[in-house]
Amino acid sequence: MEKYLAPSLLSANFYNLENDLAALKDENVKYLHLDVMDGMFVPNISLGVPVIESIKKNTRDDYILDTHLMVERPERYITNFKEAGADILTIHQEATKDYCEVLTIIKDQGMKAGISVNPETDIKKIDDCLSIADLVLVMSVHPGFGGQKFIDGSLDKVKYLQDVRIKNGYKYMIEIDGGITIKNVKSVCEAGVDIVVAGSAVFKNDIRKNVKDFNNIIKSF
Repeated sequence: MEKYLAPSLLSANFYNLENDLAALKDENVKYLHLDVMDGMFVPNISLGVPVIESIKKNTRDDYILDTHLMVERPERYITNFKEAGADILTIHQEATKDYCEVLTIIKDQGMKAGISVNPETDIKKIDDCLSIADLVLVMSVHPGFGGQKFIDGSLDKVKYLQDVRIKNGYKYMIEIDGGITIKNVKSVCEAGVDIVVAGSAVFKNDIRKNVKDFNNIIKSF
């Protein structure tokens, strides 16, 4: 399975977002990771439907909008994000009681459905929905804040998901988010990650060079 870099827009320069997106396009970035926070599931509040709608409208099909909902009861907003242009909608196992049903609703709306778990959550808790998930996101930091250090135990979850995928012939992609740098990206790719989310490591200083450096490693797998 091909591997991809998904820059996290939360670390972009929102004062000059058009230029940042143009730099990513120049380097043939396909996935944009969009963190949506409600101030309840996580302490912070971040971008929402209007921002995603604007990006989709002005970039057309340049990017796959990988939308990560860190919100309570995400089922309330599925239609909103579909209409805004989200291509992938990822919810948290911890944020809703009927997460398997919510994944089915997302898929019925024509989006790919992702499930995510926090660092303290046993990865086996989502075994019951892996057969229908299009994507599984492993949080390698505590959600809601940027700039945190990578939690090493996250790789065990990735390896578990890789083993389960192979054993059962599942088709989900494995994504990791939090604390990814040019120094540890090789280890997460080796563990089985397909989509690497990186924020400040992409947007700090020279975006084009940073993307090249990441892809030199990611695309070697």
